[in-house]
Amino acid sequence: MLAVVVEEFGSPDGLAVVDLPDPSPGGGQVSIATEAIGVGGVDALIRSGALGDYGFASGHILGSEVAGTVTAVGEGVDTAWVGRRVWAFTGTGGGYAEQALSSAATLIPLPDALSAADAVTLGTSGIVAHFALRHAHFARGESVLVRGAAGGIGVMAVQFAARAGARAVAVTTSSAERGDRLRALGATHVLDRSGRGPADAPAGYDVIIDIVAGPDLPAFFSRLEPNGRMVAVGAMGGWPPADFGKEMVAAFQKSMSFATFSADTVPMPERQAVTAEIFADAARGELKSIVHEILSLDQAAQAHQRMDDGEVFGRIVLTPTR
Repeated sequence: MLAVVVEEFGSPDGLAVVDLPDPSPGGGQVSIATEAIGVGGVDALIRSGALGDYGFASGHILGSEVAGTVTAVGEGVDTAWVGRRVWAFTGTGGGYAEQALSSAATLIPLPDALSAADAVTLGTSGIVAHFALRHAHFARGESVLVRGAAGGIGVMAVQFAARAGARAVAVTTSSAERGDRLRALGATHVLDRSGRGPADAPAGYDVIIDIVAGPDLPAFFSRLEPNGRMVAVGAMGGWPPADFGKEMVAAFQKSMSFATFSADTVPMPERQAVTAEIFADAARGELKSIVHEILSLDQAAQAHQRMDDGEVFGRIVLTPTR
């Protein structure tokens, strides 16, 4: 099978297409002939070397989610899965390949009306956005700011907050064109990357979902209302400064809070139930999947370069090359 591996951590040029033996599923696993592969922000962080402390080594296959057809099952897995179209979570790698292994516990059957490309655009991004709002204790009638809203998680967070009855859904983004697209998804106010916006934008927010982090994260504590909650779900702008909490402590009397969130802390059955619901809603046209572009597997480096250049709105999807 063809797969994309990290030969050298750093720029997208360090990715290489290689030919590897087809994997065989172990106990509790399935093998999936991939039809669509999601390209996520965590893939870019791993490839860049930013997560080197987590033990990723040269030769690592990127990719955390795929959609396709189950071709084989390992010991203890129901053989009825063979031949079924599914979405699967592959963990921290293994997805950028013509054949991917996944735990059977992550499998979600795909509705007939949902394409594989839409599934990998909605899957992990939807899970993170849904549970991040829950982690922030978001309630109907509160105001939400999604920082870095043009990516996969951001567009889902905007839709979920709007559907759940947010009083206002503000977004930070890089252009008026992107702002217009986010308004079509439910955003009510469009701010620039620094958080500046029109005069009618809320001065403060009950909840901030932050996908960017980076050196400017501390400045957004001033955008929280008393008892406001900021939840960081990514670090696409890099790590925040070591003393980032100083701004929050300086406003001690506002009782603000900051948390990180990873979907790894959500039990798999809950994640499966929410993912299945997201897919069903999308199949009925109640949620929008924003696919930026579909590229072939051997164009993975180009996909990552587009992410590094900030060109992507929604998500890039890879498809097998043969």
